[in-house]
Amino acid sequence: MPEVMFAGPDGRLEGRYHHSSEPNAPLALVLHPHPLHGGTMNNRITYTMYRSFEKMGFSVMRYNSRGVGRSQGRYDGGIGEISDAAAALDWMQMVNPNSSELWIAGYSFGAFVGMQLLMRRPEISGWISVAPPANDYDFGFLAPCPCGGLMVAGGKDDMAPEPGIRKLVDKLNTQKNVTVDYRIFEDADHIFAKQADQVADALEDHVMTMRGRKALALAAD
Repeated sequence: MPEVMFAGPDGRLEGRYHHSSEPNAPLALVLHPHPLHGGTMNNRITYTMYRSFEKMGFSVMRYNSRGVGRSQGRYDGGIGEISDAAAALDWMQMVNPNSSELWIAGYSFGAFVGMQLLMRRPEISGWISVAPPANDYDFGFLAPCPCGGLMVAGGKDDMAPEPGIRKLVDKLNTQKNVTVDYRIFEDADHIFAKQADQVADALEDHVMTMRGRKALALAAD
């Protein structure tokens, strides 16, 4: 997984990028948890999601947002971090100009940033949100949410409590043409220490199911 440095809005950003051997492979961008709480691109769940996309034949990137690791700049309360994510997406699209599919995956704070990016980039076709901090951030901007996705919650998560995530899921599911695949891991807390494999399985199952449906719909046209 080659290390890459690319231009961000507040200086160079550091990432790890896997380029698929498949021509015009789908793209995925993976976002890490909160930088002020030790969140980096090497976080276990972030890395697990990255490897899952790699396994499915995606070209995939994880990166450090501003002020994390060797990325320049400083933490910006979530606003600048959305711009960092957009810069990472720009870089991937520049390297893969003919890719027809784009997914975004975020864990904790990364889920919030990812969903913000989803609203700004209509080309995103699917999303994964693991332990989105629904009680700490207002997700009301998802109106309307452009597409369905996978949301994962931990039943013992005190930092992103399941009832708050369920409320968000219920709200999204009332929107037209939006279906959220909601999965609760009852024994998981916010770290998902023993559930990395379950997160990987859920992600791969959801992505393969959605891609299969899309292929069937295209074949039927």
